[in-house]
Amino acid sequence: MRAVIQRVSQAEVREDDRVLGRIGNGLAVLLGVGIDDGEADIDYLLNKIISLRIFEDPAGKMNLSLQEVGGQLLIVPQFTLYADCRRGRRPSFDGAAPPEIAIDLCQKFFSKAKETGMYVATGRFQATMDVHLVNSGPVTILLDTKRVF
Repeated sequence: MRAVIQRVSQAEVREDDRVLGRIGNGLAVLLGVGIDDGEADIDYLLNKIISLRIFEDPAGKMNLSLQEVGGQLLIVPQFTLYADCRRGRRPSFDGAAPPEIAIDLCQKFFSKAKETGMYVATGRFQATMDVHLVNSGPVTILLDTKRVF
């Protein structure tokens, strides 16, 4: 699994003119599912996301996690995180899980995130969405459960 994580002061995801999810202070997560991903990837990635010490403490140092600041989570499925642009001009998405596998793993990721007790908002799988956010810092982190980067 891959994730682009952005620390935000606010974020929302829309489909057409309808708001699917909205958060205040927290993390906006773009979530991609790879062809070889499974439930162990969900557990690893979710734990990493909610435990990353990327929020400022009273001294102004990035020393607090999402859990510690009581932040919220917006998770948006995005298969394009598996785009391979090394050859030609058209990205290949061969590394992305097929929809029937990816939707199941995304739903499990959403459910496990909600089980943490944090406020969790989500986008919708295979929808054309607009993501609006205010990146705080800016802080943007890339994660990959296979540790590709």
